Formats: sequence, C-alpha cells, structure tokens
Amino acid sequence: MKIKRNISTILAAVALLSATPVLSQETVLRAAVFVPTNTVFGEMFGRFVEQVNKEGKGLVQIRLVGGPEAIPSFEQGNAVRTGVLDMASVPPAFYINNMPEADAAILSPLTTRQQRQSGAWEALNKLSNQKMNAWYLASYGQGVPFHIWTIKPPTSAKFDGWKLRTSGNYTPFFQALGATPVTTAPGEVKTALERGVVDGYGWPLIGIFDLGWGPDTKFRVDPGFYNVVVNVLINQNKWKSLRDDQRAFLTRMGEWLETENIRWAAEKVASESKRQNDAGIKVVNLGSDYQKLAYTSYWAELAKRAPESINILRPLLEK
Repeated sequence: MKIKRNISTILAAVALLSATPVLSQETVLRAAVFVPTNTVFGEMFGRFVEQVNKEGKGLVQIRLVGGPEAIPSFEQGNAVRTGVLDMASVPPAFYINNMPEADAAILSPLTTRQQRQSGAWEALNKLSNQKMNAWYLASYGQGVPFHIWTIKPPTSAKFDGWKLRTSGNYTPFFQALGATPVTTAPGEVKTALERGVVDGYGWPLIGIFDLGWGPDTKFRVDPGFYNVVVNVLINQNKWKSLRDDQRAFLTRMGEWLETENIRWAAEKVASESKRQNDAGIKVVNLGSDYQKLAYTSYWAELAKRAPESINILRPLLEK
C-alpha cells in the first residue's frame, strides 16, 4: 500500500508540473561602456541599461560592469569579439583595427533610421558579424558633430608643428592638416594637455567638461565634422544563444535608444554650446574647405584599408 501511495504521489506531482506553465528563464548580459559611467556618453548608455532592466524583468537584464576602469576603452570591442563581454557601448574608432569600415557610418548624413532603410545597417551588421563576431544592435550620438579643441588659437587650416590627440577616426584628417597625431585614451587627455604633450585634441561637441578638459581648453575649431556614432554591440555567440522573444525585446530596446537619441542629442548640443560660451571658450571658424577635407581624407583612408567594403557601404550611407 505504501508503494502504491508513493507512486500515486509521484504521478500527481508530474501531472502538476505538466499543467504548470514553464517560467521564462532570465538572461543577464555583462556590459561595459568606453567612458566613465558618470560622463555624458556613459550616462546615455546607463539610461539604456535602466530601460532594459525596467522592461525586461524575467526576460533580459544587463549588468553594467563599468567603464574603462573595468576594461580599457580600446580593448572593449575585442572583449565583445572574444566573449569576455556580452555587450559594449563603444565607438567604431575604438575597434577600427579589427573592422576599419565600421567607421564609415560617422561620415553619413543619414539618420540611423534612414540607414536601416537604405540597407546600410544590414551591410554594417553583416561585416560586424564576420569581423567582430558581434551583432550591431543600435547606435547613439548622431546629431553631435566632432571638433578640434585647442589650447592656443589656430590662425589657418595649416597645423604644421601642432600635436593633436587622436583616435583612428581623426588621424587622416589631422595628417592632412599637417599636424602630428598623438594617440591617447580619453582618460589620459587631461594630463597630456596639462603637460603640453598635445596642443589640442579631437572630440565631439559634448562631454569635455565631464572629462575635466574644460579648464585647459581655450578654443573650439568650427565647423564641426562627421557625426558621433557609439555602437551597442552584442557578442554574436551570445546573441544566437538568446531565445526569439529575448532578441525581439533587445531589438525593440535598441529602437528605443535610437529614438531617444534624437531629443537627447539636440538638448545636449544646445546646453553644452552655452556652457562652452559661458566658460570663455572661443570659436575659430576655418570655413567649408576645412570641413570638406575632414570627409575627403577619411573616405580615402577607409577606401585604402577596406576597398571592397567601402565600395558597397558608401552608396548606402550617402543615399
């Protein structure tokens, strides 16, 4: 009788489990951002993380391990490629050695939505899959131009003898201007300015005060050039391991980020421009030929490094 009762209990338990819906398993993604989390580009990614964690309870969560203090900025793209990170918020210039054509997006006048419609996003994602082992989820920063910032006034578009802090996206332009590019991570720029290692630096219109560069910056060179692109990459193996509902959710969150970027970028450009003016940073306008040189020099460099890809991408990015 006891054996029969035990069998009956087991069968009842199995029946109960069969009738109970299986709860979705939550996936936690480890992520990093290329700048400190309390700076403007770090904060925007932080908002994305918060939104995902708010809406994705029981489905997908993101654990932000930190910024360059956790994984150095120039190593984060490779960390996604190798699976050390599941996700990173990083500009393409910071992983240009693995995928030079990724930076073509900063030369595009198209919005991210227009790039998706033109086929540019699909082409960039395919290359990202192949070269970075990463899924190109979303990007933010568009609407924010780049500038050269200096400690002394430029008098023309000739920068012979100048030393300018660079990353991959500025170098061809700086060389075309006659300047000597000096590669440093963002966290090293303040010290380089203070010690006279560089006479200036390339950086977007927003964020110089967050990084502590404001007091050493005296001039902003106009007009701005390119468009800021900060990509949110997900390790391809991790992306494939997710369920369909999890991938659909993250895709929707990527669309949220790109939509939110439109308002965010406009607000930040206005507020940062005012702050720079109030701080006494003077604007030196070098004209349209200077701006044109930024584009022609970089397109030429990218075409040299990845001719086949650029021949495909450029028409899609300039439609």
